[in-house]
Amino acid sequence: MTGIALRSTKVLGICAALALAAARPAHADGTQLRIATLAPSGSPWMEVLDKGAAEVKDKSAGHLVLKYFEGGQQGDERDFVRKIKLGQLDGAAVTAVGLAMIDESIRVLELPMMFESVEELDYVADKLWPYFQKKFEKKGFKLNDRGEVGWVYFLSKAKVEKLDQLRGQKLWLWGDDQLVSAVFKKLNLNGVPLGVPEVDAALTSGKIDGAYNSPVGAVALQWYTKVKFMTSMPMSFAIGATVVSIDAMKKLSPEDAKLVEDVSRAYAKKLRKAIRKANDDAKGTMSRKGVEVVPTPPAMVDEFTKQATEVWEGLVGKIYSKDELKMVLDARAEYRAKHKK
Repeated sequence: MTGIALRSTKVLGICAALALAAARPAHADGTQLRIATLAPSGSPWMEVLDKGAAEVKDKSAGHLVLKYFEGGQQGDERDFVRKIKLGQLDGAAVTAVGLAMIDESIRVLELPMMFESVEELDYVADKLWPYFQKKFEKKGFKLNDRGEVGWVYFLSKAKVEKLDQLRGQKLWLWGDDQLVSAVFKKLNLNGVPLGVPEVDAALTSGKIDGAYNSPVGAVALQWYTKVKFMTSMPMSFAIGATVVSIDAMKKLSPEDAKLVEDVSRAYAKKLRKAIRKANDDAKGTMSRKGVEVVPTPPAMVDEFTKQATEVWEGLVGKIYSKDELKMVLDARAEYRAKHKK
């Protein structure tokens, strides 16, 4: 999961090899889909995914198994996509950063300061999702229904009330994230490229002073224990989804393929509902543990919004097309016209 995440885990070659071996079908007449994710065991993401896997196993009388490698056992999201293409994995539950490694244009749904509410995001993303599903299919991947990480905020060790204070900090930058890289460059932010599994140690050692994540992501990864402040201004809304190799789906019987699709669709909706509640709960957890939510002054919001809007146009032809940006803006305008206050 956007812009989904996600416990820090050391990846050892021998462990990865053993994990892949364990993922192979245990019996000749059974089938396993091997799916990797950064979501840690026990997190809200895995609670929902595990329930979906249990339903698939139950309805197939144990014939079909969704085997999840959680917590970054198979590396970072770039590793997941590479292993799917090599046939070492069948799929992955990833954030939009992972999705972008298949087709980067989907990041147009995660542009900073684009949406004012989850309802607005839902309207636009639901309208454009079939378009992206067709694009992914052409590249050999089945893009399942949308999951999410949620509103993304800046987390820091020092209080941030203006952009100059943010510029003075060493901030985590997901090394594979072209969109946030462009935002950081535009805002002159000091980004330190790291993979998700490296962030916890970097916050502990002082290699970085801050990061960005949703509240539930920050709690699941325990990043919130290394920071003292969170901005009240969300930078963007992070989405995600499960992708499965078309080749892997073709190996399933028509009945099994339909079962996976039906369960995936139903649990994607449950996942979005669960993550939204979990984000609300995580805010409470962070507050109780001493993380202060700093009201973002209007001047900072205005400056950030102005710079972010310029990034939208600057990424045309680099991450997405002019038409794809127009699709998002048109759908957003359509939603706003229907919901005028």
